[in-house]
Amino acid sequence: MAEQEVIKHTKKIFSVWGEKKSFWHKLREFVLEILIIVFAITLSIYLHDRSVKKHQDHETKEFLLGLKEDLKTDIAEMDSDRVSYLKSGLAFAYIANRKINELPDPDTLEKYRNWILNTTGLIPNSGRFEGFKSSGKIGTIDNKELQNNIMDLYQEDIPNVIVSTNSYTQKKQRLFDYLATNRKRITDSTDNFATVMGSDHAHNISKNLSYVGEIIQRYDTCISKMKAIIKGIEEEYGK
Repeated sequence: MAEQEVIKHTKKIFSVWGEKKSFWHKLREFVLEILIIVFAITLSIYLHDRSVKKHQDHETKEFLLGLKEDLKTDIAEMDSDRVSYLKSGLAFAYIANRKINELPDPDTLEKYRNWILNTTGLIPNSGRFEGFKSSGKIGTIDNKELQNNIMDLYQEDIPNVIVSTNSYTQKKQRLFDYLATNRKRITDSTDNFATVMGSDHAHNISKNLSYVGEIIQRYDTCISKMKAIIKGIEEEYGK
């Protein structure tokens, strides 16, 4: 509609000078038509920008509300992972604190078996963020504190957790390799697990694995940042 108005008034500008009227009358009409064209173009740009902004705001809202649900799932997983690392730290501290020639108690080892023999790693729900970022839309989040928290979480905090947990898993793999080489059956229902875990080699590995403070701290940082992001989203759009 605005384009048609511009064309119509542009044609009128050219026709003004062909009319049999005074120069000043023609000039007034010329200026008026120019003003009408400028107004029409300005209005068209304003309406277009408003439409684009409305569409961007809708996409941003959909992203943030979806991200909120992703973060709730991630927090639940991180809380579970955090407990696993706390218990792994306790299990390996128990083994590392045995005196020379003091074998770990088989019943205590059995209690800690899952934490000794399993690995834990974070698989974040980052697909939504990666898609939104790769499309160049992160800048459409008007709340800059919220925007910065989201970027810090996915580009710094979560990668830090993954680096720490991957390193821990690599250390644990050394224990798995040692157990695979040295573990033997004593009877059909028993083995030498306690003896192997009481060895100097297992002691040294366990001492290293008992230090989980950095991992716990990084999980806490992520969980705190996620809760701050959820709060920011709720402040923007309500619960």
